[in-house]
Amino acid sequence: MTELTAGDMAPEFSLPRNGGGTVSLSDFTGKPVILYFYPKDDTSGCTTEAIDFSALAAEFDKIGATVIGVSPDSVKSHDKFAAKHSLSVVLAADEEHNALQAYGVWKEKSMYGKTYMGVERSTFLIDKSGKIAEAWRKVKVPGHAETVLKAAQAL
Repeated sequence: MTELTAGDMAPEFSLPRNGGGTVSLSDFTGKPVILYFYPKDDTSGCTTEAIDFSALAAEFDKIGATVIGVSPDSVKSHDKFAAKHSLSVVLAADEEHNALQAYGVWKEKSMYGKTYMGVERSTFLIDKSGKIAEAWRKVKVPGHAETVLKAAQAL
């Protein structure tokens, strides 16, 4: 599978979301979308990332951008995670890994000498026409939400 890069069309997805219902990329046609993939609800890096994106919600709203976090966790897990940390971002559940695979972020990882499949923390900035404007892979959380906001504001 080739990695998605700037200029590629963002793959469509439709996933169950926290709070009920589904979220699809096509729901946001004509608006920028920040699609971030993270490994697991309520772990330290993922919590910090979600809180950082939520803290900037008003700034993303000003430019009409929607932030969507995607992980393989269940909607029930997302609801608990969002409530516990007062998150304002949309959290989509990709338990079948369809969007994770479409975006090329479901990867072989290793820890303590064991290999396993998991999410490579990645963010995609999708422009109003549905094209990927920028892709960040192997994201380091500190300062990342601000970096993404600056790139979205520059669209």
